[in-house]
Amino acid sequence: MNLGYYPGCSLHGSSDDYQQSLKACLGALGVSLKELDDWICCGATAAHTLNRKLSIALPARNLALAARQGCDELLAPCSMCSLQLKKARKAMAEDLALSAEMATIVEAKPGGARVLNLIEALERVGLETIKTAVKTPLKDFKVACYYGCLLTRPPKVAEFDDCEQPESMERIVSALGATPVAWNYKTECCGAGMTMASEETVLELSHKILADAAAHGAQSIAVACPMCHVNLDMKQSAIEARYGSRYGMTIYYLCDLVGLALGLTPRALGINRHFAGRTA
Repeated sequence: MNLGYYPGCSLHGSSDDYQQSLKACLGALGVSLKELDDWICCGATAAHTLNRKLSIALPARNLALAARQGCDELLAPCSMCSLQLKKARKAMAEDLALSAEMATIVEAKPGGARVLNLIEALERVGLETIKTAVKTPLKDFKVACYYGCLLTRPPKVAEFDDCEQPESMERIVSALGATPVAWNYKTECCGAGMTMASEETVLELSHKILADAAAHGAQSIAVACPMCHVNLDMKQSAIEARYGSRYGMTIYYLCDLVGLALGLTPRALGINRHFAGRTA
């Protein structure tokens, strides 16, 4: 299977361990990624607060590149990137005048490539295919599947799973032989991009997530967002110091767990580069 690939700024920067894991995992499943040539930032959290047209034009240019480079499906592993691309795609599909204006601004016709987050990409591979490829079932793993606030919302844009009680990640984790736990914070915000502007907010919100996961028997948390991983993994020692708790909770990218079940080593997946929990 061939997918267009939009890494976004995080996977080429602070979260390149995510990219390492993603490529190793999907490669083992026979998925070929074609990174967009000359992609630009999607605008992330800032553009829409400053200028609506800018917030559409930035992802529109990437969608135009996808069309020009023959990509019918585009994987955007960062949940913010996938949401921004989906927003722009939907806005232009519903407003032909806006679409024409964007074509003028970006000097290319924006395409209609289907945008996939990581979970959707794994669903495209197929649960049965993944299950058949498992070499080392994760029988001892009790996992809290954490979607955060951007993968499923707003529902009319994300068009992915139930916005309050999603189950798609749990189905994948179960196919790996692991046990997904039932818990209360799977779609709550971790503080997202506030990690630099308001660390106290991030520590408080992420503490609640870690505490609830631990209270429900989770030994690890699976995420599909680089911002969530930073806040729950990199900030975990600061959370423990602030709240007098000890979690030692491993924060895995979902592709880490898939890769481990496929027989890939933690080092091949970049898990050794994480900060908290079982990182050997």
